[in-house]
Amino acid sequence: MAKQKAVKEKAAQIVEIKKINLKNAVVQIVGDSPLIVHAWSSKAKGEMLDKQMKKAKGAKIAKNPQQDYEDAFYRDEDGDPAFPTIAFKAAAVAAAGRFVDGMKMTEVRGMFHIQGDLVKIEGKPHMREDMVRIASGADIRYRPEFKDWRVNLPVTFNADAISLEQIVNLFNQGGFGVGVGEWRPERKGVKGMFHVARDGE
Repeated sequence: MAKQKAVKEKAAQIVEIKKINLKNAVVQIVGDSPLIVHAWSSKAKGEMLDKQMKKAKGAKIAKNPQQDYEDAFYRDEDGDPAFPTIAFKAAAVAAAGRFVDGMKMTEVRGMFHIQGDLVKIEGKPHMREDMVRIASGADIRYRPEFKDWRVNLPVTFNADAISLEQIVNLFNQGGFGVGVGEWRPERKGVKGMFHVARDGE
């Protein structure tokens, strides 16, 4: 009887869950090396889909450097040059696992998020021409490059799990050791490196 009573009392217990402590901040990122942007164009997506559907190849279209350059931009709702926010989060999360003791990538990934899919790039782009190796040999690519650039990342984080100071540290570590865009440190390059803006910068 006493045992049944104890079971009922245990079942009646109410577990109180603490409200999640979400905070918002804007983290300004400043480029330390040029950012090379390369979005998938509609043409490239179409060619990939045709290949997967095993469609016959059509006549090869003449290369248009200016069009290739324009197609390589990411653009926000206002048509301004932008960049995927997930790239900055990926750099910070990768830094947690590689360069920061006591932090796990799987845990850090859920501690903070960057709002929106794209963030506007502040800076003036110019056309970059590069020779690149591809499966069939080599090709010439025309892509936007921002030599001086910065972005403002709207970050939401769980303040009970991670501090803003830790997030800033992760962005700094990721900006130096991982980077964003083409030819970043993570891909054996030196482009797309960055740091969090300091006071007065």
